[in-house]
Amino acid sequence: MSHFFYDKKETLIDDALEGIIRTSPYGNLARLKTDQELRVVVRKDWDKSQVAILSGGGSGHEPMHAGFVGKGMLTGAICGDIFASPGVDAVLSAIINVTGDAGCLLIVKNYTGDRLNFGLAAEKARALGYDVGIVMVEDDIALPDNPQPRGLSGTILAHKIAGYAASQGASLKEVARITRAALKKVATIGVALSSCHQPGAEDSERVPAGKSELGMGIHGEHGIITLETQNSREIVTRLCDALTEHLNKTSDILLMINNLGGFSVLELALVSQAVLDSPLGKHVRFLQGPATLVSALDMKGISLTVLPLTAKLTEALQAPVEVSGWVPLYTPSKMAWQKAKSLPDNTDVTPSDNARVAAILNAACKALTDNEDELNSLDSHVGDGDTGSTLATGARFVRKALKAGKLPLDDTPALLRWLGESITTPMGGSGGVLLSLLFSAAAEGYEKDKDIGKSLLTGLEQMKKYGGAGPGDRTMIDALQPALEALAGKKSWVNVVKAAKKGAESTSKMQKAGAGRSSYLSAGSLKGHIDPGAKAVSEVFAAIPAK
Repeated sequence: MSHFFYDKKETLIDDALEGIIRTSPYGNLARLKTDQELRVVVRKDWDKSQVAILSGGGSGHEPMHAGFVGKGMLTGAICGDIFASPGVDAVLSAIINVTGDAGCLLIVKNYTGDRLNFGLAAEKARALGYDVGIVMVEDDIALPDNPQPRGLSGTILAHKIAGYAASQGASLKEVARITRAALKKVATIGVALSSCHQPGAEDSERVPAGKSELGMGIHGEHGIITLETQNSREIVTRLCDALTEHLNKTSDILLMINNLGGFSVLELALVSQAVLDSPLGKHVRFLQGPATLVSALDMKGISLTVLPLTAKLTEALQAPVEVSGWVPLYTPSKMAWQKAKSLPDNTDVTPSDNARVAAILNAACKALTDNEDELNSLDSHVGDGDTGSTLATGARFVRKALKAGKLPLDDTPALLRWLGESITTPMGGSGGVLLSLLFSAAAEGYEKDKDIGKSLLTGLEQMKKYGGAGPGDRTMIDALQPALEALAGKKSWVNVVKAAKKGAESTSKMQKAGAGRSSYLSAGSLKGHIDPGAKAVSEVFAAIPAK
């Protein structure tokens, strides 16, 4: 099955280009009205008085290249099919439509298809009387001895530097010289945890689970080596070491953190922190990203690009542009901490002993830790698979306090209040809050009734009030309510346990959940599965000794 969102494969690129043009925040883009298969996006405000800057290549690397067309960067972008170089005619069409007396510079990534098509188009344009220059982007350092380094995310730095030089009125020869000189200093290295998914192609996960590929190409090409890890810090260290060796102790660099398409914002934050915390980070004067600048469709990976800075390069890179894809440079911040007031300590209690209460607590907590895996398995069918771990974490916290002799075991309202105040810290999430509501309200109830069953029912009402669930909604309440009603009604402990078990088992027959993550699932997904929270309640009551 294809893992790609699109309408028709034959119109995919045309539709995408129209979307890019129509959503440009500057309203400054247009597509050349030529043969349908020649896809060229150009500046509407171009007057041919300066050197034209053209680039392009296969689609699938968005926002490159069309996202960098606009004032201060590219004059136009020539777009091929997914990962396929545009043809000679498309490149030639772009040249003859945007080039004036000042000439045209082609920025080409070092791939065979791009070299051939852009090179032949340049020759044809020269034969027609156009002044055309070419600069080649070769910033990949993943394979140091490669005689043909690939062009990667350093390409957009070439767009920016060339675009700025052209906007300042530099000649074609001078624009090319400045851009080539900068590109000699640019270095990029990338890593991927998975390849990309192409439209219409069957899914294939080439990178084994738990591993990553160093130097995977931006078209899904194999990397130079498989790393036996997906650890963020280990991988970033490897990338930074390679870049540091290439820079040879150069200070004042630009660092670009580029998302190849599939990294989450959280993962990019981990990458950023690890890079800035590395020896390489000490030399970073300006940062660009983390952002998706040169993607490989949805490849789950990142690339790091460095460029040693000069005053002139800094000026060029910081100059304002009118393009949608460029991300401004900024100075990275140091980690900052701000003083904060401490939360009031509401868990200060006087420890006391009560063997019966200690046995009950110990048995209840042990039931939760013993059933952690089973509860997680149940939750994987109807939720996010962590109910067992969440409850077990809270249980371990209570047992630790119990073992340390810190609990007011002979003071029931104080113990309930301690549970209500303390349990949210280790458990977190909604489960911890719901139990906190239950125990806190039960503590107040016990002060009035001096009855554990009635006080826990009072706490249950508070849980139901804020949690939004009741009996029949397929939650822990379906086991908890009948058990507590039996307890408050002075039924035998055997009947209390039976009530909890019956309530838990009833959830497996319920067609619809009224609260929690299960409420988003269909009846078919829920059928036959006991609610993990109700199951946990049942196991706790079953584990508590009658006497």
